[in-house]
Amino acid sequence: MWSAENLHIVLAAILSGVLICVAVGDIMDRRIPNAAVLAVVALFALWALADRGASLGTGLAAAAIGFGVGFVFYLMRIMGAGDVKLFAAVALFTGLGYLHLFALATVLAGGAMAVVALAARPRRALVMFTLKGRGDFGRGIPYGVAIAVGGLIAVWGGLTGALPVDVLNRI
Repeated sequence: MWSAENLHIVLAAILSGVLICVAVGDIMDRRIPNAAVLAVVALFALWALADRGASLGTGLAAAAIGFGVGFVFYLMRIMGAGDVKLFAAVALFTGLGYLHLFALATVLAGGAMAVVALAARPRRALVMFTLKGRGDFGRGIPYGVAIAVGGLIAVWGGLTGALPVDVLNRI
């Protein structure tokens, strides 16, 4: 008989594959398909069934918070709609207990990607700094990659216990 923990590990492995595919697709096509977001949501439904709904309430709360904050970022043109939907879907898995770690890991991964993007094109970076960000600089970075990295860190860290929930209190 499979335990809930074993099912969570299998579902986390499948989620990892979906997130890696989303990240690669976002790099190549600069979009996150709705089908990928729905796949993440479907995986969470199985996840919640595995633990008899214990993670459902906290997962839905985390997704609502993630979507609400992401929607504000979307309105400010900081994030794309696909990024917001993906963040909310992955937040289902983190629940409220790991939402802050997911957000932090996502922001740090996105910041690292931005630094690498600026270093790879120093002339563009110089123009951006000279114009104080007022120019048209293209589509930015594929933030689905940062969301995938943050999600993998939070989900696997939560499953393995490698990330204590109170890690931000220790900083």
